[in-house]
Amino acid sequence: MATLETADLLIPLEVYLAAGIHIGTHVKTNDMRPFIYRVRPDGLYVLDVRKTDERIRTSSKFIARFKAEKVYSASARQYGFKPVEKFSSLIGGKSLTGRFIPGTFTNPKLSNYAEPDLLIVTDPRADWQAMVEAAEVGIPVLGFCDTDNRSQLMDLVIPINNKGRKSLALAYWLLARQVLRERGELGPTAELPASIEDFESKMLVAEEEYGEYELEG
Repeated sequence: MATLETADLLIPLEVYLAAGIHIGTHVKTNDMRPFIYRVRPDGLYVLDVRKTDERIRTSSKFIARFKAEKVYSASARQYGFKPVEKFSSLIGGKSLTGRFIPGTFTNPKLSNYAEPDLLIVTDPRADWQAMVEAAEVGIPVLGFCDTDNRSQLMDLVIPINNKGRKSLALAYWLLARQVLRERGELGPTAELPASIEDFESKMLVAEEEYGEYELEG
């Protein structure tokens, strides 16, 4: 990781590292293999910060192509609630936090029925129902994936530690900044009117457990 040139990154390398955005889990899936930099002596897989940075650039360009109000961001993980809500507020999108109600994207009779053009998910395991419905109606899906995630039903992966408060705060803050820059709503070197800390959840929760999603094929 020390060989990375900081000048090539959207933010200084030490900011990425301090947030633990690169710290994965003890599990590595084949889908995430291309994004893994190394494995630590304690068995934790480490994500490649350069690839995280590249994917945030690519994703921001992609998101900027959609109407703001048609961009929906979801998080069933509690640590993702505040980052998702802050991100959506800043880019003019919509947030879906907590349990995703089945039929939200597929049943027009529901009071909470929504028709997004793009779905961003915080964790494909926790947000699986939203992804399934997005796929059913043809909505592209972009999401944050850790080393233990699979990318089924996902159009674009951003490799990050999607379980940590600081990591999620930094990822959504940086994505918001880059989307607004791509739209021309922020200058090329302008900063958000919100700090990384403004995106960070202040709650402390036990590690959330989600059942393994069903995979086809």
